Amino acid sequence: MRPEALAEESGTDTQWHEPAWIEVRDLRYTVGDKQVLKGVTLGVPPGEILCVMGMSGCGKTTLLHCIGGLTEASSGEIRIGGSQIVGMKESELNTVRERMGMVFQYAALFDSLSVFENVAFGLRRRRRLPIDEIKKMVAEKLALVGMPGTEQLFPSQLSGGMAKRVGLARAIALSPEILLYDEPTSGLDPVIASVVDELIMQMRDTLGVTSIVVSHNITSIFRISDKIAMLHEGQVLATGTPEQIQNCDNPIVRQFIEGKSQGPIEVARR
Repeated sequence: MRPEALAEESGTDTQWHEPAWIEVRDLRYTVGDKQVLKGVTLGVPPGEILCVMGMSGCGKTTLLHCIGGLTEASSGEIRIGGSQIVGMKESELNTVRERMGMVFQYAALFDSLSVFENVAFGLRRRRRLPIDEIKKMVAEKLALVGMPGTEQLFPSQLSGGMAKRVGLARAIALSPEILLYDEPTSGLDPVIASVVDELIMQMRDTLGVTSIVVSHNITSIFRISDKIAMLHEGQVLATGTPEQIQNCDNPIVRQFIEGKSQGPIEVARR
């Protein structure tokens, strides 16, 4: 049985029950007078996929960026393999970031760089390796995501699905323990979205990575998740296995997964 993601309350200093690689507790993020995250608590055990779903603007991407160290949280805790990164010095945070790979919503490839240069970018910046070794590592990662022999292509020559896969190859170039995905199937047709879903599960099954996937795609969410968290107005509304979420009786969760226009989400918007 996989360990539970969240810690139990201890009443003393933070003690995590069977620590996960990713643990978030009472995380808050405020911009001006707007509270984007309002005390988010969740966790992901080693080797699991957590999907975070919710309406646009609910704080999903902000949460992902806080976990990835791209955005500094206002308060709370984010533990990556036991290391608390909120408030961490930049030099220390860079070391933790090497354990993580980020797959951005629209791949975020550098247009002026070839596929090889995009995938090799992190390797060249963070590790001093001979060029032949870099070439070998890039070829291995591209083959792993089904893009062998594409090193000389440029982003303008790639379809949306191909660009996503190159973005994933770049994210795994440094062999991270954690992968963070921001809307990985956004803008893709159902067939290519299914290919990306299979790659996400392949990264878990072959590389053993721990993953957080932010997504609106209900089909993908129920296909790939070990656990699901519903984020609503900056707070975690429900968590559970795909089966538990499918059977959840919370009216906001039900409206979201059923895609209905009428319901409590509509009332909240008014």
